[in-house]
Amino acid sequence: MTGSSKPSPQDIADALRDRIRTGTLKPGDRLPTQARLAEEFGVERGTVRQALHGLHRDGLINHVTKGSPPRVAAPAEEPAPPAQEPQPSMVALAPCLVSAFKEERVRVDAVSYTAETLMNAVSEPIRQIHAGLLRPRSIDVRVLLPSSAITLAFPVPVEGEAEGERRRLHQRWLTQRNAQVQVLRHNLLSLRNAPLGIDVRVRFRALPFTTPVKLYVLNGREALLAYYTLERDQVEFDTDGGETVELYDAGGLKTPLFSFAEGAGSRDSGFVRESQKWFDALWETITTDLTLS
Repeated sequence: MTGSSKPSPQDIADALRDRIRTGTLKPGDRLPTQARLAEEFGVERGTVRQALHGLHRDGLINHVTKGSPPRVAAPAEEPAPPAQEPQPSMVALAPCLVSAFKEERVRVDAVSYTAETLMNAVSEPIRQIHAGLLRPRSIDVRVLLPSSAITLAFPVPVEGEAEGERRRLHQRWLTQRNAQVQVLRHNLLSLRNAPLGIDVRVRFRALPFTTPVKLYVLNGREALLAYYTLERDQVEFDTDGGETVELYDAGGLKTPLFSFAEGAGSRDSGFVRESQKWFDALWETITTDLTLS
């Protein structure tokens, strides 16, 4: 109240605002008539009208008229947060995995060209588990990688007819893939050991094609997608002459990763559902056991 004997329009507006804030007056409720409010606060109707106009300007009630009392307005929807710029896969995946590993039962499904990004990114939730910051009871990881039996779409030499170079690039990729699989499996299965004793399953299957995208589906509620974009590069083989080969390849660690989350709108939720369906279909149909050879 002000120092005057009667409440001001601001005093009345503040009192009504408190009733709206506390839920005494809910969205859709009609306010008392101006006559009732004037009687309640001991003021003239003009003072009440000034208070109501102030609430209307603030968006708390609908239009003030001389007819029926105004209603409490529905709360304005908060604007959607600005979309985050996609970050490189190595940067973006680790914090998403940490959030996923906060669940009691963790499920990670991945489709990728190698296991390098996942192998590196999962080290952070594993570190936090050992530090006692995360305490999942079970972890189920399924990974789809290109088969060693196929002809890879990439990496390929710029001179496409150089069959010997193509074979050496394939063998280089295969060596890296197998090493990453072994490290990823070892690091996750180590969580089974005391005192952690977490129920861990890590499984790999082989794709009959070179995947043009990498996809991670976390707990069936978030999907992260990146495109493998080919760029011209060069690699040096460990030979006596230090031979350098020009090739087309995709740098998976730097590839921008786009996130889609269930509950972030129908488009995102639909993408997560379809991503999980796509992964499950591949896992259960045309893929085969992954061999480290």
